[in-house]
Amino acid sequence: MPTREAGPAPWMVHDERRPDRAAWRLWAPVVVSLLVQVPATAVVAFHGAFGPGAGGSEWSRASAVLLALAGALCLLAARRAPGPSVAAVAVLSSASMLAGPSWGPPAVALAFAAGSGVARGARGWTYSSLGLGWVLFLTGARTLGSELSGFRVVTTTVLVIVALLVAEGLRSRREQLDEYRRRQGERRASAAQEERVRIARELHDVVAHSLAQITVQAGMGLHLMDTQPERAREALTNIKDASKTSLDEVRGLLDVLRGGDTASDPTTGAPRRPGPDLEALPVLVQSLRDQGVDAVLEQRLVSTPGAAVQQALYRIAQESVTNVLRHAQAGRVSVELVEVDGTYRLLVEDDGVGAPPGPAEHGNGLLGMTERAELLGGTLETGRSPLGGFRVTARVPVRGVA
Repeated sequence: MPTREAGPAPWMVHDERRPDRAAWRLWAPVVVSLLVQVPATAVVAFHGAFGPGAGGSEWSRASAVLLALAGALCLLAARRAPGPSVAAVAVLSSASMLAGPSWGPPAVALAFAAGSGVARGARGWTYSSLGLGWVLFLTGARTLGSELSGFRVVTTTVLVIVALLVAEGLRSRREQLDEYRRRQGERRASAAQEERVRIARELHDVVAHSLAQITVQAGMGLHLMDTQPERAREALTNIKDASKTSLDEVRGLLDVLRGGDTASDPTTGAPRRPGPDLEALPVLVQSLRDQGVDAVLEQRLVSTPGAAVQQALYRIAQESVTNVLRHAQAGRVSVELVEVDGTYRLLVEDDGVGAPPGPAEHGNGLLGMTERAELLGGTLETGRSPLGGFRVTARVPVRGVA
């Protein structure tokens, strides 16, 4: 019967993130407690006055020193088991204070154990153990009739409180850092997802437009191959040009993905293959004319759009033209880009089969166009055109920010 491997107990903590610092953080409290508490307890025990409950016997002297030593050594378990460690140190410290001299040294190990327990996440164990330790100490002192030293009780209490305050501050700071790292991780994941969406959008626009052109030209070439070979040759030439342009743009995207030296100029940092801009819009419209479509382009811009706006507007026009070639069966297409009231407005409409009744179905193409417009603070609307076909209207603020 297969057995299930048990995981670590909730009170066991093992932090291997910084092994170089973990060693001294573990050993420093042990060494300090051994050097401060144990020798001082031994000196006072064998040369000082014992309370009435202890009797001043050799056993009392030896047990006080051994309990102080055991409390310091229990700190060795503070890293892997901070909760049980602070509980053991609290019990041993209370017993050492009861068995030892009434005016002996404070419980330094207890302060270290309390601070370590809180800092390592065992807050419940720490405060419960401290409360239980003080109850045992006070109850034992009352039962044995031991003389309590105000100096020892006060200094131990102050040390423990200071250790708790420091540990709480460190714990709070660590939680803030963990939350900051978590938010940074979420931001990086979100940025990576946005970059994947952007690349997918670019690839869709490039490949879909080129394949639409190639499909139309191939069909025309096959149809005219026997009757009009010159027109068929022209269609093959258009296929060659469209495929070359598409391959160049895809290579540019792949260079960006690889992060290689070919993606940007080493002296200026500018991309070697800049994204398409509005200067390519006449070429896009001419590609429609090459397919036998009566295409008209009208541009009236007062200002020069930024690079991001130009690329977004061009990609929206490109996707609209691609949809015309693939679905519209249009004979006439109008592309208009104007600047009105602080807004760039791109209007693409045709006289093809038109949009179906009701809201337009948002596939990858329309979704990509909408995302491009919205990333720049704009909008995109689709619907029936007065020409009888489909219409795409994109509006982007002049000062749109991606």
